[in-house]
Amino acid sequence: MSDNSARPIAVFDLDNTLADTAHRQHFLQRRPKDWDGFFGAAPADPPLAEGVELARRSARDCEVVYLTGRPERYRRDTLDWLAAHELPAGDLYMRGDADRRPARFTKLATLRRLARSREVRFLVDDDAVVCDDAERAGFTVVRARWAEDSAALREAQEKEGRT
Repeated sequence: MSDNSARPIAVFDLDNTLADTAHRQHFLQRRPKDWDGFFGAAPADPPLAEGVELARRSARDCEVVYLTGRPERYRRDTLDWLAAHELPAGDLYMRGDADRRPARFTKLATLRRLARSREVRFLVDDDAVVCDDAERAGFTVVRARWAEDSAALREAQEKEGRT
């Protein structure tokens, strides 16, 4: 049951949706992958203009919520990045530090939990598997296709449950 009196929610992914991760992909191409380096470099991510503009426009009619596979230990860096790029204020849902489930499971579980009390207007995400699963579950999806596709990031999201 959703609360019809509350504003709907627009849910935004971060990496390669709002934040350009291209400059830190090299950390995922190493063996073993350098996860601390990858996430530690996130504060230097340039914003992706298309995603940022969509988030700002969405805030006119919706409450903006951020849903990321980044580990919880990077919350402060993530909040600082959102503020530095003047993104709308909103709740931030992150992966638990020890959670290694694929993004499609963690994100869909959070979407379902949010939808129990509020209308989820749409999800904006770059991960095709997350988008496909969200659409199958009945959510409206905006596919963020404005960042360069990364095989290393896709593997991290789906096989290693890291982002």
